[in-house]
Amino acid sequence: MTLFGIAWKNIRHRPLQSGLSIILLAFGVGLISLLALLEVQFKEELDTNIKDIDMVLGAKGSPLQLILANVYHIDAPTGNIKLEDAKRVMKNPLIEQAIPLAYGDNYGLFRIVGSEHTYPEHYNVKVQDGALWEDKYQTTIGSEVAKKMGMKIGDTFFSAHGLNDGTDVHTDKPFTVVGIFEPSGTVIDQLILCSIESVWGVHEHVETAENDHPEDEITAVLLKKRNPMAIVRLPNMIKDTNMQIALPSIEINRINQNFGIGMDSLRWIGIIIVGISLLSLFVSLYSSLRERRYELALMRSMGIKSVSLFILIIMEGLFLALVGLLLGFLLSRCGLATLAYFLENEFKFDLYDAGFLSSELYIGLMAIFVGILASLLPAIEAMSINISKTLSNA
Repeated sequence: MTLFGIAWKNIRHRPLQSGLSIILLAFGVGLISLLALLEVQFKEELDTNIKDIDMVLGAKGSPLQLILANVYHIDAPTGNIKLEDAKRVMKNPLIEQAIPLAYGDNYGLFRIVGSEHTYPEHYNVKVQDGALWEDKYQTTIGSEVAKKMGMKIGDTFFSAHGLNDGTDVHTDKPFTVVGIFEPSGTVIDQLILCSIESVWGVHEHVETAENDHPEDEITAVLLKKRNPMAIVRLPNMIKDTNMQIALPSIEINRINQNFGIGMDSLRWIGIIIVGISLLSLFVSLYSSLRERRYELALMRSMGIKSVSLFILIIMEGLFLALVGLLLGFLLSRCGLATLAYFLENEFKFDLYDAGFLSSELYIGLMAIFVGILASLLPAIEAMSINISKTLSNA
């Protein structure tokens, strides 16, 4: 029997100890790997959707809420702003591009957003089937909307008032699907786009205060600056209005800082679990060595070299570490799939399989190091077994 066969047989003969060591290492590796996957994907998701958006103009409130609601569409808007007031900012010479947004309705919990053709063009999203909206109540829908709702060109639907409810339906104003966007990995995948006039038209029947009409208001404007001075001058220009300007870079850095603290805490928990698995592996191998001293001494007496026993014990530690490593990577992918399902249904946030990350190579080396380190002392002791004493005491 080869050394590998002997090592495998020894592990099989102590399933509880070996299983506990593998499970602990797998949980530690899985947690660290999952955090690495989430960190990469959240960063890419944030960076992709914030592309060339320097400022967001919207109603006063939480700047972070303004960014989340109008860039990532995962929060409620802070309110509406007067179109006339917004145009003064949009037409400012310091602004290179301004993309107005107007929304407040949904279909199947997918947001219906009124905007201009510059919105999908900003993300370089092309139409896969059909065309961009042109007339009132025409829509071009994201790829995920079409997939989840089973929609196709020519389908009609009614919008529901609000972003998280489907009960107050506007049955008098049907929308028609005239186009479907190609999958892009951007927020456009999760949106139903139409003209701003369509959003105004749906709410024409809503009773409003005197001199207050839906067609006077929009929700926000995505701004790209032409000059860095825009960041300084524009907030002063609107300080006496109900509007504010939020800077995505600042708010996203705040998210990353808060997110990073939580990630670091969980990462340390994973490292602690790996440390515990190191002790578990050591105890497992050392107790196995104590139980097999006679067997090892007999092998030595039959001509097996001491270095072979050293390799045998190291091989057992490595085998346990590799199994734990592979199981940990499997757990991280299962965890990612579970989170993807939850985030997709609750927040329309799409996670994807990132494949094998370069950082996971270091996680693998860490697991292998743990296996070698845990088996090193038992392996050294196996080399120094006193053959005659051990056999005589058997």
